Amino acid sequence: MEEHTELTRLSNLLDGRPIVEGIKELLNSYPGKVIFTTSFGIEDQVLTDIIFRNNLQVEVATLDTGRLFPETYQVFSETIIKYRKKITVLFPDAEDIQKLMSEKGPFSFYESKENRLECCYLRKVVPLNKILKNYSIWITGIRAEQSGNRASMANIEYDEGKKMIKYHPVFRWTLQEVEKYISDNHVPYNALHDKGYLSIGCEPCTRPVLKGEDFRSGRWWWETDGAKECGCHVKYAEQTL
Repeated sequence: MEEHTELTRLSNLLDGRPIVEGIKELLNSYPGKVIFTTSFGIEDQVLTDIIFRNNLQVEVATLDTGRLFPETYQVFSETIIKYRKKITVLFPDAEDIQKLMSEKGPFSFYESKENRLECCYLRKVVPLNKILKNYSIWITGIRAEQSGNRASMANIEYDEGKKMIKYHPVFRWTLQEVEKYISDNHVPYNALHDKGYLSIGCEPCTRPVLKGEDFRSGRWWWETDGAKECGCHVKYAEQTL
C-alpha cells in the first residue's frame, strides 16, 4: 500500500540521523504538515527544546483537559517565557463535558474502565483528532521503556486510525538520557518529576510511582487490566470506545 511505501521511505531517511536533522527531513517532505503534541512531561520538554531552539517550523500543541496539575501549568508558563514561542492549546467540547459532569459527576472514571475511557475520549481524543486531521506527521515524546504497549511500537509508524505517520524521536532513549538532556540544557520541567511522578496526566488520575513499580503504574492505578493508555496512542484495532 502507498502509505506503507512512504513509511519505509521515511524510516530509511531518518535511520541514524540526529533528531534535528530528522525533523528537518520531515519538514522538507511535508512542509506545514508536521505537528508535535506535548503534555509538558520530561520527554516532551526535550523535544520542545529541540524544536524551539532550532526554530523548526513544527506546530506545537497541548491538550488542556480541565483537570491538570498546577505544576503542569507552571512548566507551561516557564516554557513560554523561556522560548517565546507559540503553543496551541486544545480544549474539549464544553457541551460534551457539561453533559458528562451533569449525568455522571466529577469522578465517574473511578467507577469503571468504560467510564474512564469515556472521560479520556471526550477530554483528550476528540480535541486531539480535530487538530491532527490537518497534519500528515505527528511527533510525540513516546519512549519504548514507558510501557509494554509502547515497547511494541516502532520509532516511526503508520497510524491506521488517524491515517497519518507518527514519529517518536526519543523512542530509544532511557530515562537517564532524558534527565541528562534536561539538566545539561537547562530545560524547564515539571516539578512533580522530583516527587516520584514519572508519567503525568490529569490530577485525579495520577499518583507517584512507588519503588519497583512499572513506569505507567501511577496512571489510573485503580485499574488492574489492560494497557494504561488514554486512547491517543493505542493501535487502532485496540480502541474500544
